[in-house]
Amino acid sequence: MASKPPAFANLFRPPPAHDFTRVGICFDQHQKKKKQPPAKEEEEGVGGRGRVANAVPPMAAVTRWEGVDERLAKMVSKANLDQAPERRRVREAFKDVQLGIDHCLFKAQYSGVIMKESYEVNSRGLEIFSKSWLPEGSKTKALICFCHGYGDTCTFFFEGIAKKLASSGYGVFALDYPGFGLSEGLHGYIPSFDTLVNDVAEHFSKIKENSEYQGLPSFLFGQSMGGAVALKVHLKQPHVWDGAILVAPMCKMAEDVVPPWPVQQILICIAKILPKEKLVPQKDLAEMAFKDIKKRQQCSYNVIAYKDKPRLRTALELLRTTQEIERRLEEVSLPLIILHGEADIVTDPSVSKALYEKASSSDKKLCLYKDAYHSLLEGESDEMIFKVLNDIISWLDEHSVRRVPS
Repeated sequence: MASKPPAFANLFRPPPAHDFTRVGICFDQHQKKKKQPPAKEEEEGVGGRGRVANAVPPMAAVTRWEGVDERLAKMVSKANLDQAPERRRVREAFKDVQLGIDHCLFKAQYSGVIMKESYEVNSRGLEIFSKSWLPEGSKTKALICFCHGYGDTCTFFFEGIAKKLASSGYGVFALDYPGFGLSEGLHGYIPSFDTLVNDVAEHFSKIKENSEYQGLPSFLFGQSMGGAVALKVHLKQPHVWDGAILVAPMCKMAEDVVPPWPVQQILICIAKILPKEKLVPQKDLAEMAFKDIKKRQQCSYNVIAYKDKPRLRTALELLRTTQEIERRLEEVSLPLIILHGEADIVTDPSVSKALYEKASSSDKKLCLYKDAYHSLLEGESDEMIFKVLNDIISWLDEHSVRRVPS
């Protein structure tokens, strides 16, 4: 792995895109499908915004935040985020600063959105942070269960995305994976991707069991690594979901960045001894993922995102997972919308084309956005961000037909 380009993002960088290089074109295959029931949650208040890009960019070593007093800046910069209690303390101290960022996702005002935050111990004994955004005073059209990207949290840029969806009539649910954001676990450490997927499936299944949501369609929504999580949840529960929204999904690894088989075996052996070590080099993902320079700089405000070198076991788990998903693309059978920037060099759009072509779904759609980078929903122009959001909402509206329980 060390002999490859020095970047974790490059670990997932497929070859240059080939024949799908067109201006904001959507390729659509449609046919109605059936699926199954819905879900449940807990309480907070109103206000908030945010989420960070799928692949989370590193913060500068000396961080300067506009309008942040020196004492708070020093506390945040010096914090050791390895464990959840410190991440929670930092987030709480910095929350109001995040709300004041000059970003379209933070500035947009949506009324009638009820937000709830909760901590719940899962079946493995880990305390998991989750959040929901529900429309107030109107019927919920469907449930959207969100899977965040590598290093991310559901408490930054995604806040604005979730509020937009909730104001359009959708119940939105998200969690921080173990080891990420506000959930318990060593920061940035994925000892088993399958176990992470099981944790996610368990959490969303509890929500869908809520009698309040019976008869509602339910959709998976995954960005970047979250796209891989969503696909794996679907493959684990093939008849439970009514569709999936995949934004720049990490579902295949490039031939030119996969280590040769002997090197992989060496890394696997090292990982058995030093699984938590940060041995994989990384480039500035913000530069590669965010096209808009001002929005790129705002990534540093996501103070609890994992921005260090990837841990060895984590990198190997992501490699193994993408290889598995690549082998199983034909098994993807649920209604699908895939959205990808044509200029994405973190997860190449040709990978999304492969998923679109190979998925057995009879109802599938691929949307490509000219000159757009990886972070379609956070790092593009305001116009592009809301265009992509509106494309997602239009697709959801078409697929959210309320079922009457039998």
